[in-house]
Amino acid sequence: MRMAIVTGASSGLGRALVDLLCQDPAYEQILLIARHPEEGIKRAARSSTALVPFCADLTDIQAIGRLEALLAQSSPDVRLLVNCAGFGKIGTWDGISAQDSAHMIDLNCRAPVLLTRAVLPYMQRGARILNICSTSAFQPFPYLNLYAASKSFLYRYSRALGFELRGTGISVTAACPYWLRDTAFIPTAQDTADSRYIRHFPFPSTAAQAARRILLDCGKRRAVSTPGWICSLHRVIAKVTPDALLMRLWNLLRRL
Repeated sequence: MRMAIVTGASSGLGRALVDLLCQDPAYEQILLIARHPEEGIKRAARSSTALVPFCADLTDIQAIGRLEALLAQSSPDVRLLVNCAGFGKIGTWDGISAQDSAHMIDLNCRAPVLLTRAVLPYMQRGARILNICSTSAFQPFPYLNLYAASKSFLYRYSRALGFELRGTGISVTAACPYWLRDTAFIPTAQDTADSRYIRHFPFPSTAAQAARRILLDCGKRRAVSTPGWICSLHRVIAKVTPDALLMRLWNLLRRL
């Protein structure tokens, strides 16, 4: 059974990716991992691809164990793993609760690493790993500090893992999108004690636009996908500009 596995599959970018994957005959089955995976199934109800819900909160490490047991039972041919689940919070270091801070690290960092370890034994030559990072991975972001740091971790992990897997025929793509206006990310990020540190979110794209470009880049086995002109420009600028200057520029832009 040729399978794709998608986390965060019930909404936002994850759901947009599932919508596109349902149109790809390369996958006979898509495993939808989310706290409410039935939402993803409703959205793609007309697909001929078998959609299998897997209800899990990936901040709970026991969820990884349940997935490992499921994979061991069915021994699927996993052709694509998409680590899309994640969230961010806006605020100062002490304005974001300890619980939110811990959950951000668990979901954005620990979960994709453990999921990848669990799934890789079921991947063969030609399979792909797609990790949804963020353009914030390219530099430190005050007042989006922990989220940006967690995505930088995932970005660096993805690049190094891709290097380690050279010769296996398994590729790793780190996708680094900019703001998406039609997902729950921004409202969730603003739900803190004081979210005024970032006032506006200019030039956002949509989840569908980002998903199309990301899957195109992943299909081409590119190491990094920047789905939009802003994140593409940001990647270039971050390579040649010191972090201290980038943070000063960000401190000006965030107040606009």
